Amino acid sequence: MSVAKSVNGFLINQAKDGQWWVDSASGENIAGPFPTEALAIEVASVLELEHPAPKRRGKDKS
Repeated sequence: MSVAKSVNGFLINQAKDGQWWVDSASGENIAGPFPTEALAIEVASVLELEHPAPKRRGKDKS
């Protein structure tokens, strides 16, 4: 298995059976399985997050 790639806020993971999945940042399966990593990346690139990613807290607080 390879290291997960992040595409458009989603993670591309390869399962033990060799299939590829599009997962949320929390690990929930969103789409798949796909026969190739390229196909999973293509699907993830057009998906939209239901909720925007939380804003990072920094020194500048408004």
